[in-house]
Amino acid sequence: MHKIPFFRKISNYKIYFSSLKNKHGLEIGGPTDIFKKSGILPIYSEICSLDNCDFASDAIWNSCNGSNHARESLALYSKKLRNKYTSNDNFLRKIPSNFYDFVISSHVIEHIANPFLALSEWLRVLKDGGLILLVVPHKDGTFDHKRPVTPFEHLVFDFNNVTKEEDLTHLEEILKLHDLEKDIGGLDFEKFKERSLNNYQNRGLHHHVFDTRLVVKILNYFKLQILSVDPVYPFHIITLAKKLKEGELPDNNKFLSGEAYSSYSWFNSDRI
Repeated sequence: MHKIPFFRKISNYKIYFSSLKNKHGLEIGGPTDIFKKSGILPIYSEICSLDNCDFASDAIWNSCNGSNHARESLALYSKKLRNKYTSNDNFLRKIPSNFYDFVISSHVIEHIANPFLALSEWLRVLKDGGLILLVVPHKDGTFDHKRPVTPFEHLVFDFNNVTKEEDLTHLEEILKLHDLEKDIGGLDFEKFKERSLNNYQNRGLHHHVFDTRLVVKILNYFKLQILSVDPVYPFHIITLAKKLKEGELPDNNKFLSGEAYSSYSWFNSDRI
């Protein structure tokens, strides 16, 4: 395995690799740099095969870097890839329930207006005992750092009220507090506003804002047994959790209290 800088290390690599090794799963979005050979969690090389589901092809991240390394990574990804789906409304209609050994997603959930609806679908297609690996941006390290963390109750409200992906509820806050200097898009305010108003096509907005506590609370809400939580520099919250059988309840107390991650988190707000 390639050498990873100490400040990007994950607390327990073995649990991620052993849990996903030689298994078949679904990636939402992707391919993602984090899971490639040079990434901080290079799991593509460990899995058996992979299906993929993404938004429509004009989402802003669907452009490929033309470097040799990018082409090599995509070649590896293509060897693992079995089926590719698209879904603009979070429903995975072509995929049966209890089908996959794992579901993985990196930096996608923040682009979804109704993340609980999306998660409920991802968990529907996951087998009992299957694993879900989520990578979510931590607000402290991103252009969201001026925005407040989204209240958990708001996410529940969106779920219960079946908020659609065309929703722009958070646009006013985003336009006011989005830090363009930290945005690699290189847009001025007017161009950013224009892109944001067209969000349903390009999916560039971060609808909601996350810290590690919120992500842990979300996993617990869905009665997932949390296995690992890793707040990793510069802006990643990496989590692994298991889908339990119906009627089983998780024991996530150490994660809910923050004891399992606050001492080594790179993010100041996690240590408060």
